[in-house]
Amino acid sequence: MKRVFKPSLRIKIGLLVFFLVILSISISGGMLVEKVFSATEKELGQRALSIARTVARIEPVIQNVGLPGGSSAIQPIAEDIRLATNVEYIVVYDMNRVRYSNPVPAKIGSVFTGGDEGPSLAEHAYVSRAYGIKGPSIRAFVPVMHGAKQVGVVVVGIIAPTYIELFEEYGKDIQIPFFIALIVGLAGAVILAYNIKKQMFNMEPVEIAKLLEERIAVFQSIGEGVIAIDANYQITVANPEACRILNLSAPVIGRNILEVIPDSHLTAVMQTGIAQYNQDRIVGGARVLISILPIKIEGAIVGAAATFRDKTEVFNLAEELTGVKQFIEALRVQNHEHRNKLHAIAGLIQLGKSEQALSYVFDVVYEQEELASFLTNSIHDHSISGLLLGKVSRAKELGIQLHIERGSSLKEFPAQWDVSILLAVLGNLLENAMEALQGQPLEERRIDCGIYDLPDCLKIVVEDNGPGVPEEFQDKIYEQGFTTKAGKNRGIGLALIYRYVENAGGNIQLETESRKGTMFIITIPKQIRRGESEDGTEN
Repeated sequence: MKRVFKPSLRIKIGLLVFFLVILSISISGGMLVEKVFSATEKELGQRALSIARTVARIEPVIQNVGLPGGSSAIQPIAEDIRLATNVEYIVVYDMNRVRYSNPVPAKIGSVFTGGDEGPSLAEHAYVSRAYGIKGPSIRAFVPVMHGAKQVGVVVVGIIAPTYIELFEEYGKDIQIPFFIALIVGLAGAVILAYNIKKQMFNMEPVEIAKLLEERIAVFQSIGEGVIAIDANYQITVANPEACRILNLSAPVIGRNILEVIPDSHLTAVMQTGIAQYNQDRIVGGARVLISILPIKIEGAIVGAAATFRDKTEVFNLAEELTGVKQFIEALRVQNHEHRNKLHAIAGLIQLGKSEQALSYVFDVVYEQEELASFLTNSIHDHSISGLLLGKVSRAKELGIQLHIERGSSLKEFPAQWDVSILLAVLGNLLENAMEALQGQPLEERRIDCGIYDLPDCLKIVVEDNGPGVPEEFQDKIYEQGFTTKAGKNRGIGLALIYRYVENAGGNIQLETESRKGTMFIITIPKQIRRGESEDGTEN
């Protein structure tokens, strides 16, 4: 592909100023030549007019114009004056325009036909411009008066210089100022282009436009609300997330922040210059966690910017990330389950069924101790063991049989995962499975969970016998916010799991069949370390 040359801003400005200087000098030079040309023509006209008046007052000329043989007296006088004054020609003709003198003797006696001689026969003296064989000429017409009567006309012609001749004559005087102005203009163009480029951070207009588009795109897509104001408290930035959180419907760019959000605290930060971080405040009627920073240019505060998030959404996300919500739910379920068991034991004792009560206690204790013992010996992290125990109790409460595969084990985490991530992944998978079984018959509700600590990877398998994932949804279940369930704060779990697995360089596999169940298989390799890619090179 042929590369197209694109001149930089510095070159464009330099060329523009350079050509403007040339154009200005050319126009000025042309006007100067035109002025000189007009002045020269005027001077030549006055000179020709003076010579013609002198000839018209010579007595032999006056006496012999119009007489037969008068040219013998007039021609020598006219030629002597022509040669002495260095004019092109001096012609004397009578009222019938018959020549009595001419630089070309053969034309004496012929009729003068210049085309501009009419007014001269009416006692008018004037200067005219004509074009002859030798080019343009300036000629003066002066009537010859014999007393009060006009007897003829004297015509004096001088060849006028052309524009090229004038430019050649005065060119040397113009060239030096021209080149000085050209050099000064070029130097000024270079300095101007350099200063403009410096003020634009040495960026081209295309780069600035691209940067602006990227900045707008970032502000539009950022997950936090962003609002910025200038020195006049006018809003300069307000992204869609900020408008959503603060319920701002009308366009707010350019409006005063005190009119739109009077309790934003942006003006206070501008006045004090002290940044505020992670403040819990009510802004625009919404409870948010907000950080406000002053905007400084060369040490002067020129505005302020605020980033904020809905506090409720932050807390919900924190619970999803840390697994706190799942622990609380597990504790609640265990408390409820143990309370029911105690009620059953108390009831049997009150009925005098001591042996049955004791047998029930042994069964419950054995089942709980067996599972607890297995988890303690196989799962070396108490947080994961506690989560699984809580989920088993939760499943019993929902009428679901949650089976922990006895081949499960967990001795160490992959380097790119930690306990909080595994809690979030395992808890979300089990919770999704239990929700999927809500519409199934009680006797058919079953979930199988396995954690396998293999030499090269950590493998997690969660399988349920629910209705399965419809084919049209299988490509969308990992998208943030996608859900087929009702309620708020949905569509987070699987998207979060997918992001954790992807960041760890692992793989998540979905196996599902309509009305037979769903199985998620997650594999996390152990050889990838933080800061490395799969081929071992530094990221």
